[in-house]
Amino acid sequence: MVSAALTRFDLNALNATLTFSQNNVKPLTVLPKDCNKELRYCFSLFDVTFFTFAGVKREDFSTERLIGAFAKLGSVMREAASVPASGTECPAAATAPSGHPVRFASMIETLHLVNPWFTPANVRRAVMAIGNSLTREKLEKWISAYPGLKEKRKQEKVGVVMAGNIPLVGFHDLLSVLITGNRLQAKLSSKDEHLMKAVAETLTVLEPELAGMIELTDGRLQGFEKVIATGSNNTSRYFEYYFRNVPYLIRRNRNSIAILDGTETPEELELLADDIFSYFGLGCRNVSKLWLPEGYDPATLPQHWGSYGNLCSHHKYAVNYDHNKAVMIVNRDRYTDGGFVLLRESSSLTPPMAAVHYEFYSPGDSPFVPPEAGQELLQCIAGHGHLPFGTTQQPELWDYSDNTDTISFLLKKNIAR
Repeated sequence: MVSAALTRFDLNALNATLTFSQNNVKPLTVLPKDCNKELRYCFSLFDVTFFTFAGVKREDFSTERLIGAFAKLGSVMREAASVPASGTECPAAATAPSGHPVRFASMIETLHLVNPWFTPANVRRAVMAIGNSLTREKLEKWISAYPGLKEKRKQEKVGVVMAGNIPLVGFHDLLSVLITGNRLQAKLSSKDEHLMKAVAETLTVLEPELAGMIELTDGRLQGFEKVIATGSNNTSRYFEYYFRNVPYLIRRNRNSIAILDGTETPEELELLADDIFSYFGLGCRNVSKLWLPEGYDPATLPQHWGSYGNLCSHHKYAVNYDHNKAVMIVNRDRYTDGGFVLLRESSSLTPPMAAVHYEFYSPGDSPFVPPEAGQELLQCIAGHGHLPFGTTQQPELWDYSDNTDTISFLLKKNIAR
């Protein structure tokens, strides 16, 4: 860490950009060239210490410049996810800023030592999904829907309480806050702090002046003007009370479903397994319930999901599988045991881990509409006429959590007077 003697500067007298090197890390520019604000405090990300400043002029960050920074980040993440598991360098990595793909690739292989749910396969899936969304074309298409971004706006500090149920689940909030020209103050989940810090570090290397717009903390959020918080249905009530004095966007529990009509190909049923089992089913976009046409035999489904047949080799998943199977036996529930998944008929949207619920419907002339669709309980639906099978965990930038437009929330009542 930098000496405590460096906690204050006469920046008017310092006509240079602060750089430093620590533990053989390449010197990193962290001080905006024209910043005339005093240094507020510093914090450490990996082996690099970053400084957070009281303010950065928004006009220095055009939307085009921000798009460029995130497009570069997308290149880094795509190339990192393409590095073979053996650790040998992928030929594509030569096009990204030196070192960054290798750093992410190393984290992909080792994060399970910190969080057992973050297996290499799941972290690689998350890094690749975000990397694929961060192309210049997709970023420009997304932003083009918001003409308000071109208007002069007051820069605000936005507090974000991030979840940690799956890798990088809080990334879209980070992206949304920064792409709108606001400052981010994020409370990270202890379950996913390392990847989010890696993203912040990489961004500030690709675009050094972003260091003054990113503040990561494991303590209380303070001084924010808007807040975005993600939690359960229970914690959402506390969020609403705690943040009652500022505009807030609170996210709650959501689930996803799949509707089968009986005409699915074997390939589509194999892709359905990705929707159900990726990230161990811990995401709101994971399918937790199936709607099946009357007469459909659910016992035929596990044979198409063999690519996930080794899930029970994961200790924590196996404990949940064994426990929930025992509970069903004791309760004399009827279920189908697929060897790694338990299928049970139930109207509930939220099965326990290692279980999938299903319900039957009567096919008619019109497309089936599940009763949950009108209750703000669903995140997405997979099936013919809905999202293609295998894509629920590959959202585009405009696929918002809880189907609530984050950019519109951040732009609302934000016009400078």
